[in-house]
Parts: sequence; C-alpha cells; structure tokens
Amino acid sequence: MNTNIVARVTAEGKLEIPLEELVKLQPCTEYEVSVTKNEIVFKKISKQLTWSELSEKIAALGVDEEQPTLEEISEMVKEMLRERSSKT
Repeated sequence: MNTNIVARVTAEGKLEIPLEELVKLQPCTEYEVSVTKNEIVFKKISKQLTWSELSEKIAALGVDEEQPTLEEISEMVKEMLRERSSKT
C-alpha cells in the first residue's frame, strides 16, 4: 500500500485524491476524518449490521431460483465422492 500519495485541495474546497488510490476505496464506504494542523487521517468506519438489517437485506434479495435443493446438493456430493473413489 502506497502511503506517500499527494492529494490536494481545489479552489472549490474539494479534496482531490489521485485516481490510482481512489479506485482502491469501496463506493459508499464511510470514513472517520481527523484533521490537525499537519495531518488528515481517514479511518474506515466498520458498521456491523443488526439482525433485522441483515434479515431485510436477505428478504430484499428474494428467492434464488437457481439455488439447488438439499437433495440436489446431497446428490452432487455423493457423485463427487464416487468420482474420487473411482480415480484411486
């Protein structure tokens, strides 16, 4: 990770971060910003979901029609085990 990048504040008061560093940041991620006379520090805020938030996200995704059933998964595992044992 390159820590010696140069960012600048534009005449409009916006912070410009070089594109090669900016692409490393995840969209919609929040950062805590600490500003002192000689330093600006960005710390990523790790927000943990509550159970209800996680449940809402899962419900919003809906049912995956391509998700195999437990029976199909079981059959896939059995087939892989048969293939593996036939190779030895």
